[in-house]
Amino acid sequence: MGITKIERRSRIKMRIRKRLTGVTGTPRLSVFRSNKEIYAQIIDDVKGSTIAAASSREKGIAGTKGNKTEQAKLVGALIAKKATEAGVAAVVFDRGGYLYHGRVKALADAARESGLKF
Repeated sequence: MGITKIERRSRIKMRIRKRLTGVTGTPRLSVFRSNKEIYAQIIDDVKGSTIAAASSREKGIAGTKGNKTEQAKLVGALIAKKATEAGVAAVVFDRGGYLYHGRVKALADAARESGLKF
């Protein structure tokens, strides 16, 4: 019997995470994508704490019209804004085992346009 979709994604995620770590100077921007929503966190792996977080369930984004890719762009801009308020200028991007296209790419591009460097 083959591996399930969840096992496959967790293997990809571990393969990515062994190369990426978010240190205090450049924390990790982690993305989680569900069927309906998208979430982003900026994590300092040394301290084990979340510096900033944003999702498509927040008040300013949840009520907007548009498809999921457009909501991902809004989340990317919001996480970049929260990161600059927290004093973070550069991050390491963790795509979380997802392919870098669609909503994940839209979030990353919007975060870059809003001033976050990675």
